[in-house]
Amino acid sequence: MVIRPGGHVKGPGSHHAGTEERPQPPTGRTPVTDWATDFDHQDPAWTADPYPIWDELRTRCPLARSQRFGTTWLPTTHAMISAVAYDTEHFSSCQVTVREPGSEHYHSPPITSDPPEHGPVRRLLTPAFSPQAVAPFEPVTRHICTELLDAICPKGRADAATEYAQHIPVRVIANLLGVPASDGDLFRHWLHVLFEIAPGNPRARDAAMVEIEEYFRAAIAAHRRAGHDDLICSLLAAELGGEELSEAHILGTLRILLLAGVDTTWSAIGASLWHLARHPDDRHRLVEHPGLFATATEELLRAYAPVTMARLVVKEVELDGHVLQPGDQILLPFPAANRDPAAFPDAHRVILDRTENRHVAFGLGIHRCLGSHLARLELRIALQEWLARIPEFSLEDPAAVVWSTGQVRGPRALPVVFGP
Repeated sequence: MVIRPGGHVKGPGSHHAGTEERPQPPTGRTPVTDWATDFDHQDPAWTADPYPIWDELRTRCPLARSQRFGTTWLPTTHAMISAVAYDTEHFSSCQVTVREPGSEHYHSPPITSDPPEHGPVRRLLTPAFSPQAVAPFEPVTRHICTELLDAICPKGRADAATEYAQHIPVRVIANLLGVPASDGDLFRHWLHVLFEIAPGNPRARDAAMVEIEEYFRAAIAAHRRAGHDDLICSLLAAELGGEELSEAHILGTLRILLLAGVDTTWSAIGASLWHLARHPDDRHRLVEHPGLFATATEELLRAYAPVTMARLVVKEVELDGHVLQPGDQILLPFPAANRDPAAFPDAHRVILDRTENRHVAFGLGIHRCLGSHLARLELRIALQEWLARIPEFSLEDPAAVVWSTGQVRGPRALPVVFGP
């Protein structure tokens, strides 16, 4: 198999303005020198600013390849990413993160389910995430945001990631599941381990998974003793094929609802606040024209889509002239698809009133994000409430902004100062 050669993709610049020295990769990892043949989605250059990397790959090698986690592929065009996402015959969702060969798989239905299992399993959850079902979370979310802002505003500055964005989806998902919102620090710890440490540390991943399973076993036992009107009780009452769901099934579903419903949303909120801190014109437009929030929310999701999923090749298939073999892994960078100029005019511009915006921030195909309505609601309200209280703010120190590594991208530290 031949991959078109190409030179080193020059460092794309960093969100850490003023930093001349290239950040070093995680311990034990060597820096990427050729993104076409040796990409690493945990490399600091990718973490800081992946968009120029994807741009250059699109023009010279739209399907990159790496051996860092075994044979792993990276399509960078909207067309290729869409083709893989819709193809459930050759690409399995049993493994949605890229990992070291031989690592244990954790079944978390429906996100890791393939047809024919997927459809019935997903339908069990669909009613809980319909627009009608999530509408009651609007006042809940506004109350959460108000409480957070009450504590933040008097200080004149804040870490918009750790003091605001990261708390909103944690408390919303806790409300949805019927578990204590006070466990938020524990949830955030697990997310950090699984999304940022685990790709290079299988032991850390396995330990976190054991802790999550123990936590939800206790929650299930508590819900069996005392019925509540929440999603855990709904799963306990659900049937599949005329039989109750197994505890393993329920545990897997709760695990993915926690992981997929929290980090992704707080990353979108944080990235949107990062954008507004750097672009006062967009911030002023939203403050002066609140009717723009509907299109602005979609545009910020397009521009700063946080999620890159993965698939496992299960049947030999040709893609962009290359033959992919069973056992190969493939990343699906939905953020790259959203920045493809072939799919979106002015793809790198944030246009708050963009009306034609079929972005793929929530994925494509049968695994399109089940919680998209709830995520949209949380993002919109988080921005509305923040701008109502803090219409003027900017980055306190651009070099202090820290972005997450791995397959979910968002600011982990976002220090801002209030005022013009």
